Amino acid sequence: MSADDENRFRPKPGRIRSDTPKAGRTKSFLTQAKKLARQHQTANPKYAPRLETRTAAKGGKASRSAKGPGVRRGRGAAFVHARTLSGGWRHSAPGMRRVVVKTRYVKDAGRNGRSAAHLRYIQRDGTSRDGERGQLYSATEDRADGDAFLDRGREDPRQFRFIVSPEDGADLTDLTAHTRDLMKQIEADLGTKLDWVAVNHHNTGHPHVHVIVRGKDDLGENLVINGDYLANGIRERASELTTLELGPVTEIEQARKLSDEIDQDRFTRIDRAMTEETDDRFLDLRHEPNEPRRQFNRALRLRRLAKLEKMGLATEHAPGVWELSERMEPTLREMGERGDIIRNMHKALEVDGMERDPLTFHIHDGPPETPIVGRVVDKYLSDELGENLTLVVDGIDGRTHHVAGIDPARVEDARIGSIVEIGPADTGQRPSDQTIAAIAEDGVYRPSRHLERAKFEGRVPGSDYEGYVDAHVRRLEALRRVGIVERIDADQWRIPEDFESRAAAYDAGRNRQASVRVLSAFDLEKQIGADGATWLDRRLLSPDASDLAPAGFGQQVREAMDRRREHHVEQRDATRSREGRIFYRRNLLATLREREVARVGAEIAEGNGLPFRAATDGESVSGRFTGTAQLTSGKFAIVEKSHEFTLVPWRPVIDRQLGREVTGIVQGGSASWKIGRQNELSI
Repeated sequence: MSADDENRFRPKPGRIRSDTPKAGRTKSFLTQAKKLARQHQTANPKYAPRLETRTAAKGGKASRSAKGPGVRRGRGAAFVHARTLSGGWRHSAPGMRRVVVKTRYVKDAGRNGRSAAHLRYIQRDGTSRDGERGQLYSATEDRADGDAFLDRGREDPRQFRFIVSPEDGADLTDLTAHTRDLMKQIEADLGTKLDWVAVNHHNTGHPHVHVIVRGKDDLGENLVINGDYLANGIRERASELTTLELGPVTEIEQARKLSDEIDQDRFTRIDRAMTEETDDRFLDLRHEPNEPRRQFNRALRLRRLAKLEKMGLATEHAPGVWELSERMEPTLREMGERGDIIRNMHKALEVDGMERDPLTFHIHDGPPETPIVGRVVDKYLSDELGENLTLVVDGIDGRTHHVAGIDPARVEDARIGSIVEIGPADTGQRPSDQTIAAIAEDGVYRPSRHLERAKFEGRVPGSDYEGYVDAHVRRLEALRRVGIVERIDADQWRIPEDFESRAAAYDAGRNRQASVRVLSAFDLEKQIGADGATWLDRRLLSPDASDLAPAGFGQQVREAMDRRREHHVEQRDATRSREGRIFYRRNLLATLREREVARVGAEIAEGNGLPFRAATDGESVSGRFTGTAQLTSGKFAIVEKSHEFTLVPWRPVIDRQLGREVTGIVQGGSASWKIGRQNELSI
């Protein structure tokens, strides 16, 4: 071996290791591939990114769209394919204006009344720019006919709902014109005309538009929209139009927007970017890049991480090496939602000129465990794409309550200022379950036997005996799927001994709807001088006032009761003794109710030309149910005969009998109703 060979240096490179464990580890190929897929949003379903757009079917549950082979079908697929070939979506490219788009489709919305409920509440008061009722418009009409739109879509298999919220929507010249331009572009992408209506909302920090689209194309065929187009195509078009009108976002403007997110208690764009850059939740920011833009982004991340560290959601293991908590995203999203709720509660209270300590705010995750009594401060959609409502109630207990997910049918008569009681979910046994248990013989229920018995007794409204029995069979099908009953054959069902209790327990587990009772449709001020039997009167006659807090709405109720008491003394419905004690007229509530019914009946008689006759206690009243009247004494049904009409206490059971013959027996302040001219079914 020569001297040159002995002195020659032969390097043997080995594996590069980090001084800090895990922090500087080279990212695996799979990690880099996933990041690249998120950035470019490849069309391959296997590596498709998680979408923010949600779709929901009949049950209202959200599911991820644009997943699987179905994304390659439906209208708009050609536009999606073209975007994929040209390098992906451009709405997240530098300079493009951000637009948030939420989409959902609802099955059979026109048939089950959910479409009408949704349309009614997106047009509610306080949503327009001037705080008035939201105005419905369409492609050609500034004041669209909502009823006509509902009639056209009554038999549609599905309904599409969009919320389009440009980040800079407040700077747009005309949000209505912007929406029409967007819908024209969507029609061009889908290759069909769309039947749609929309409402602009200005009741939040960012103006946004609710768009409802029928599930039919211009040929009357079922409208099927590509999943990727719902997820990204609408957002792409909205971003292009907003950028075209306002111009590209400058670097200074973008820097300002990102800097504003550093101290926010919500999941921000900075958080999302850091999450995508992490490797096993570790983020390496030790090396300062030379490019000014990247230096700015690094500074943003370090300032945001300092905020997250104080919140316990990030940890610095070494200078510039951070670990993000696995709880970071869910915690920040929950904090953001809670912050939005508190802001909405503050805003609703400020409209009435009230201030409440945020410490008295109670945000319920579900139905309250104990009943809440108070005044409705606000009523709005829990999910702006759905139908269920949220109530903000200023309680007599001195707290302000937020209860979400309430069936709109339960609060149809409740307006802002109405007095309501919200309690736990109804857990009572269903009448259908009791009937099934009663019909079953030796643990076996037979639909044929039930049909024979129903026809013999003749108590089915409308004599629809087959439909009546089929409703019970559908109930058994639902219980069979959860293992409570067993289907032997088409005419035999095995019913367990504890059937009713198990069925009730199943309903209790599924029912997340709070029970709601409207105690008075009128606010306190209208009750003070009313001539009817009010909620304040029932409070006056109750000896217990311990549930009234000495502050907040509880104190307002105390003051209203004092004024109502003085009103009764002035009207000689009560007297005051020398010692200051108040004695009320005997049967005060019945007297007030009769007085108000007589007055309202006379007013209605002047309008319809029929004489009014007051119903006596125990009397059977029959006639055609033509409408309702909301009195301070409660809600009353208007029952007409050929020569007269009367007012009878209303109950929900007769709502579907409008225009039909009904019979009711008046009993005190209530009524027992019988449906149909010859039916004997009492409800």
